[in-house]
Amino acid sequence: MGQDDLPRFIREHYQTKDYRHALAILIHEFKEEFFELVTILTNFRVHKQDVVVGGGGLSPVSQYFASAFKERGWEKKTFISKQEVDGVVRETTTHEVDCYKNGIAVEVEWNNKDTFFDRDLRNFRYLYDLNLISLGVIITRCTELQDIFKTLVDSDGENVNRKYCGTTTHMAKLAPKLEQGASGGCPVAVFGISKKLYKST
Repeated sequence: MGQDDLPRFIREHYQTKDYRHALAILIHEFKEEFFELVTILTNFRVHKQDVVVGGGGLSPVSQYFASAFKERGWEKKTFISKQEVDGVVRETTTHEVDCYKNGIAVEVEWNNKDTFFDRDLRNFRYLYDLNLISLGVIITRCTELQDIFKTLVDSDGENVNRKYCGTTTHMAKLAPKLEQGASGGCPVAVFGISKKLYKST
């Protein structure tokens, strides 16, 4: 159970990673959320313009996922924890996830610094230990996309790969962190956006 139960399109177009049986839990215990996630992933394509566009702010890729999840009732969720000693609050910590629904936390890491993976996995671990989430999902890009980025020039005339360098969020940076147990006991499913989803037009 797990990766073999994923729809063929997902298996062929995404690199998946399954930690602590997250996929089996998602597929069999959260059927509605799984269907919505699969639909969002199946409808997604990364176009050349999404990559070469300049400027700051939320990338077109992140905008797609934020909008697609929101349309299906997922919300950006902030959890606030407090440490109280003898009636005095000593520490207040905020834990935020990109998309949340029915105990499923989703983070979209298209092109952040790779330290964001540490934050995501730490949050998953903390929220899972408090029984606030059942599992975490990370959507990121496959490292193989670097081969395409090296051939592209952005709107400023610079090679696109300069902003998609090795220290940003991609599968090769995430996998070791999962294998080292950075998410603790929290099950985590990862979907890596592969070359097959890239459209040059």
